[in-house]
Amino acid sequence: MNFEQLAYTIISAIFAISIHEYAHGFVAYKLGDPTPKAQGRLTLNPLKHLDPIGALMLIIAKVGWAKPVQINPLYFKNKRQAMILVALAGPLANITTAWVVNIISVLLFRLPIKPNFLFSLYLFACISIEINIMLAAFNLIPIPPLDGSKIVANLLPLKMRLKYERISPYAPLILIVGIWTGTLSYIISPLYRMLFSLIRGFSL
Repeated sequence: MNFEQLAYTIISAIFAISIHEYAHGFVAYKLGDPTPKAQGRLTLNPLKHLDPIGALMLIIAKVGWAKPVQINPLYFKNKRQAMILVALAGPLANITTAWVVNIISVLLFRLPIKPNFLFSLYLFACISIEINIMLAAFNLIPIPPLDGSKIVANLLPLKMRLKYERISPYAPLILIVGIWTGTLSYIISPLYRMLFSLIRGFSL
């Protein structure tokens, strides 16, 4: 990775994390929870969202995380439905961002006159698409505290949910070992390819 690619990766990672967490907070706020707004999380300012280690992991290993937006389910009328929507908001925001950036990159590439900086813009777009899709795919893994686990937990009957949530104390170790050994790639890669194909399929 050269300096240009590194710079684009850092910028893309910061933006992807910011929009991911903003989406969580925005949906929670719209569903009646004032907590994200009270904590200043309804912003795209990366300083409000970044977890230094999580951002570094996203740049190096292409899998990372941000400082979680705190949610108070007591404000929700339909707690299970609201928690699913809030959890989905982050990955969907990244998928939507990747889709929009892909459309822009296609339009730029179709310009009759191609300026010299077009290749740099196209490279930036490709990296941004990759980072956003990877962040979405990683967070959809059903391991606590990732978004996928919140979706699964709120879809399960109470007894099954309680059993499922017993893995929470071991989840950080599972994620670390999975990233270190590459085991998580067997889950992330199919998700990434599916999301990438979906974005390409709905593009111009």
